[in-house]
Amino acid sequence: MKKKIVIGLAGMIASGKDTIADYVKEKYDGQNVSFSQPLRDILNRIFLPINRVNLSKLAQSLIDTYGGDVLSHTITEEIKVDSKEIFILPNIRRESDYVCLINEPLIDFVLVGVNTDVRVCYDRLVQRNQNVDDQTKTWDQFQKDLQLSTEVGIADLIKKSSYHINNNGTKEELFIQVDKLIAELKAK
Repeated sequence: MKKKIVIGLAGMIASGKDTIADYVKEKYDGQNVSFSQPLRDILNRIFLPINRVNLSKLAQSLIDTYGGDVLSHTITEEIKVDSKEIFILPNIRRESDYVCLINEPLIDFVLVGVNTDVRVCYDRLVQRNQNVDDQTKTWDQFQKDLQLSTEVGIADLIKKSSYHINNNGTKEELFIQVDKLIAELKAK
C-alpha cells in the first residue's frame, strides 16, 4: 500500500498557506485539511464570532482538556480513511501536530516552511476576509495576534521544515515553487 503524501505548512498569519493549499487542491486533486475547521465548526455552533482570539482560546481549551495532539489525531484519522493521494494541511502550528504526523506510519509527512516578511503578511491580512476582524485589524493588533498561543511556536516549526517556500513575490513565483515541491515528493 502506497503511503499518502501529507504536506504540512508552517508559516505566519497570512503568509500564503491557504493560497498554497487551494492551488494543490485544484491542480493536483489534493485534499485540503485544516486544523482550524473543527474549531470554526464549534464556534459557529455556539454562535461565537470566528476571530483569532476565539480560535486560539478554543484550541487551547481542547488541548488542555484532551491533550496536545487532539486536533492532529483527528486530522490524521480523517486522512487515513480518505481516498485521496495528496493532502495539504495549511496550518501546522504546534510541535504536537508535527510529532503526531511525522510518526504516523501510513502517511509520508513533510513539513514545509512558508517564509514571508511580516509586513507582507499584515498587508495581505487586511485585504482578505477570512475572519470577521481581518479587514479592520491594526498593525498593533496584528502584532498581538502573533503572540497568541497558536502562533508563538511557528518560527521553531519553520526551522524544522524539510522544505522552504518564499512567498514575498507573485502568485506565479509561489506556484513554481509548489510545483517543484510536488514533483520532488511524487518522485520519492
